[in-house]
Amino acid sequence: MDDKEIEKKLQDVWEETSEVQPEDKFEKSWQDFSSKTFNRKKKPIKPWHYAAAAVLVIFLSISGLWMYNNSTFEPSIASKINIIKNPGNQDKTVYLPDGSLVELEPHAQLEFSDNFRKNRKIRVKGEAFFRVKKDKDHPFQVSCKTTTTTVLGTEFNVKEEISNTVNVQLYEGSIQMSVKDSTNNWILSPGEKFVYNTNHLTITSFKRFKDFNKKPLKEVIKYIQTNYNYKITFPQELLQKQVTIRIRKKEKLSNITQILSEIYNLNSYRDENIKEITFK
Repeated sequence: MDDKEIEKKLQDVWEETSEVQPEDKFEKSWQDFSSKTFNRKKKPIKPWHYAAAAVLVIFLSISGLWMYNNSTFEPSIASKINIIKNPGNQDKTVYLPDGSLVELEPHAQLEFSDNFRKNRKIRVKGEAFFRVKKDKDHPFQVSCKTTTTTVLGTEFNVKEEISNTVNVQLYEGSIQMSVKDSTNNWILSPGEKFVYNTNHLTITSFKRFKDFNKKPLKEVIKYIQTNYNYKITFPQELLQKQVTIRIRKKEKLSNITQILSEIYNLNSYRDENIKEITFK
């Protein structure tokens, strides 16, 4: 199938009106899939997972999420494959041709084709965080082992773990999860985590915010320095002052510095050469 045919199928799916599946139908589809895929001797998925998944499917009717089930990475034969690796010990920031940002963890790897703007498909090995540029005409898909994450514009983390496990955490927006050889899809909302391996699937919540409740400002500064690898210089007389602030994990550093500047009526100066931010 060439790119034009793929785009046509995607457009057809986008224009369709999604139907809400009854809970009993959803549960039956999950049972059919799990009986073929999972080891029957293993502990089955708990019943509450069915209800959670059913609610997520209902959400699909109002989410406007592009549905396209394709768990394989199939770039055009004529396209060149780009491979980006991070052999170092610190995160590596990668800007994709469409403007999307990827924070590649140490020893992780990305693969995508030269025609990425039209065929936004990526394969991940290791762990990576994505801040996706919105483009309703070209869905963004991330393949990791046998799972596929499909999005239009959002922020999420994909991690390849041991024992063939894939862990996907959604920070903002909405994503659809699919698994190879399954016709089912699972829709995640912000703060939800999808964990899958060959005999188990769970959808649970995770803490996506870091809260500081009447804590010294120096603790906030330490958090920023640890998680963003920047040195922060702040007026000494303010470091012991208490602050209450909520920071979304994986938040843009520029947003955090802007908030701090407004709280303390200061200006911030960012030096990329020495990785330092100074507040005056």
